Amino acid sequence: MNLNRKNIRKIRGLILFTGLVILGLMKFDLLYGVLVFVVGILRPFLVGGMIAFVINLPMSFFEKKLFKNGQLSGKAGRVLNKCSRGISLLLAYLSVILAITLVVVTVIPQLVSTIRDLANEIPIFWNNVITELEVIFAANPELLQILSEAEDIQIDWQGLITTVVNFLRNGMGSMLNSTFSVAGSIINSTVNFFISLIFSIYILVQKEKLGNQFTRVLKAYTSSKICKGTLKVFGLLNRNFSNFITGQCTEAIILGLMFVVSMTIFRFDYAVMTGVLIAFTALIPIVGAFIGCFVGAFLMLVDDPVKAFWFVILFVVLQQIEGNLIYPHVVGNSVGLPSIWVLAAVTIGGSLMGVFGMLVFIPLLSTVYMLLREDVNRRNGEDSGPPALEAVSDTADKC
Repeated sequence: MNLNRKNIRKIRGLILFTGLVILGLMKFDLLYGVLVFVVGILRPFLVGGMIAFVINLPMSFFEKKLFKNGQLSGKAGRVLNKCSRGISLLLAYLSVILAITLVVVTVIPQLVSTIRDLANEIPIFWNNVITELEVIFAANPELLQILSEAEDIQIDWQGLITTVVNFLRNGMGSMLNSTFSVAGSIINSTVNFFISLIFSIYILVQKEKLGNQFTRVLKAYTSSKICKGTLKVFGLLNRNFSNFITGQCTEAIILGLMFVVSMTIFRFDYAVMTGVLIAFTALIPIVGAFIGCFVGAFLMLVDDPVKAFWFVILFVVLQQIEGNLIYPHVVGNSVGLPSIWVLAAVTIGGSLMGVFGMLVFIPLLSTVYMLLREDVNRRNGEDSGPPALEAVSDTADKC
């Protein structure tokens, strides 16, 4: 009887699941619209969670190194223990702001100076073009004949004026609407950013309390097996994402130093500025450094096009070394993922979701890889995996 009841429950659950899948496929457009609407409402909080996750890395570092995780002794130590979270949070945000300011101060003035020099050289270039055209016309009188014949072409000025008036009547209205729409979008994005920032601060200040509440809710409404499995997966995701960000930053610093050293050896201009910019943009996996290459090549192109060409050659060589050797090993080792799967994760993630997919798919694939490896080893009666994987599973003891 018990067996029949279990089978009935399974069949009932399977029928319900199948019905929901069919309903979802039939009403896919409606479900997609609802999903987009919900994500739009929750976007500031989702972004706030992402900011909190990133800021938590330097904040935890400061708490551990400066305040010994709130375990300082003595009267002064007890005072610092109470303020450790706030001070570490402030230092973490200041570190990120300082890094962004360093890039802006290093790159923007040089770009402005280059654009100013380019603007000063344009009149000289234009005068040279006019001089060359005069020489060409003097050597080829038939070109003047063609231009004189072109002067006889009749232009429908009335139709041209009518077109301009219609544009001013209709186009200006749509242009004003677009201007107001852009202004509203900027204001909305600014407000959402500050909401996300404040939400991230709340998360970081109360992260232990929020984690405990999540565990209690999960324990109350799920079985012990599901609770342990969920906490284990979230623990792996947290560890892999943290290690991935750390590895990505390490790889970006290595690539930036490679450019500074190599450009200094070969006597390229803007070595420090280009290295800093490439290190910053290299936080985008694999392809981010191309942004720094474009800016560096543009700056050199104004002064010396030949040197800009050799800089591009140097970039291609260093990028191949970084993309095929350094990046898969540094980032792959940080998340416990073989090099070939790092490249696969970047390729698949970039194809599906662009830059965001590149950033997310590496730690996601690393988590799937670890769970699959552990299950395969368990089924084959082999070692369950490295100690790090077992350490993560210890968080499930709360269930």
